[in-house]
Amino acid sequence: MLIPSNLLKGKKILLGVTGSIAAYKSLELLRLYIKAGAEVSVVITPSAKKFIAPLSFEALSKSRVLDDTNESWAGDNFNHIQLSQSSDIMVIAPATANTIAKLANGIADTILTQCALAFSGVKLLAPSANTHMIQNPMIQASMKMLAIANYDSVSTQTKELACETVGDGAMAEPIEIFWNTARILLKNDFWADRRVIVTGGGTIEKLDDVRTVSNRSSGKMASSLATALFLRGADVNLIATRFENDLPLGIHTIDVESSDEMGEYLNDSIRIAKKGKLSKPSLIHDEPIGLIQKEPFLFMAAAVSDYIPLHPQNGKLKKEMLGDTWNIPMKQNIDLLASCSKEGIKTVAFKAETDPSTAYINAKNLLTSKNVDAVCLNIINDKNPFGSESNAIDFITANSTYSLPTNDKLSLSLQLLDQASIL
Repeated sequence: MLIPSNLLKGKKILLGVTGSIAAYKSLELLRLYIKAGAEVSVVITPSAKKFIAPLSFEALSKSRVLDDTNESWAGDNFNHIQLSQSSDIMVIAPATANTIAKLANGIADTILTQCALAFSGVKLLAPSANTHMIQNPMIQASMKMLAIANYDSVSTQTKELACETVGDGAMAEPIEIFWNTARILLKNDFWADRRVIVTGGGTIEKLDDVRTVSNRSSGKMASSLATALFLRGADVNLIATRFENDLPLGIHTIDVESSDEMGEYLNDSIRIAKKGKLSKPSLIHDEPIGLIQKEPFLFMAAAVSDYIPLHPQNGKLKKEMLGDTWNIPMKQNIDLLASCSKEGIKTVAFKAETDPSTAYINAKNLLTSKNVDAVCLNIINDKNPFGSESNAIDFITANSTYSLPTNDKLSLSLQLLDQASIL
């Protein structure tokens, strides 16, 4: 998925790096922040310098790296107080077991831990340690202490570690740390902890065990919309036939094929969404802390087949049996959008059209024919084909139409959410 160059424009990130073999991944994380338009300052511990030179971070960030040897109080704002107070978030990646224990006990014996104590905002940890170290009761207790002290964390991975142990403890991938950072910086009160269902991709209908009937919907808009919702703080359930790479792991995904399968999961998801949600504001909380009662949303971006094979066959139909021509009887498919329960859930439909002369009328009619709150109209043409990285949408309600000009799909989705929030 393309990361917009202005996604984190105007945001200031303080990136802390501690002494772990995973420190090399912090360079990729820094590159992602810079690519998204953020301004990044880097602070490293003495042990981190054993794994990677400060010059590498300076080359990417285009700014000095703060360490225990170069702090300045000469009026150039290059010290742990000024850097901490000027940042919107502090990210420590990797965070070693040693650093985690120090932070939990208020120990500030490095410039990095001094920055953490001085920074009053949300601090995001990306732990990295041997399996036995990360699971040590003292470290687990330290993580719980930090959870109530304005720290959040990105879960570690289970894989083969540098010590050749296979287990939990590897630092999360840079893209996952990036998404969690962006979520903290971009979430808003309207979407935070709101349950949202997104459907996407073209349904795949069985002809036989080998052949299928589908359409050209790529699912990219649905993946971008689900990512935008995640960044705004929503609890997202993406039901789709196709997914973009590198989706945030915090998005709950359900991989489906046929319209029957999509309908089954859609109706179940709507039922669950209407019940409300016991929220976990941090990945390291053990217990939910409150019942969130917000009206859920449904974004129906899937391209559901209008017609499906009348007699899908088991096995593979042989060419010799079919002859020179193959006439495939089709039947009209169930309309998932019209038939799903929309009481108590805001519903936004998506409508793709190829004829500009009738597109608006056809989209507007959906408001009443499908009983939805809004319609997103996009016109498919040579400049805006299926599977493109950009899109343009008219957001249509009963009383207004708001045009969202061509933009990358993630930026467009964030704009779309601003419109949907005032339904």
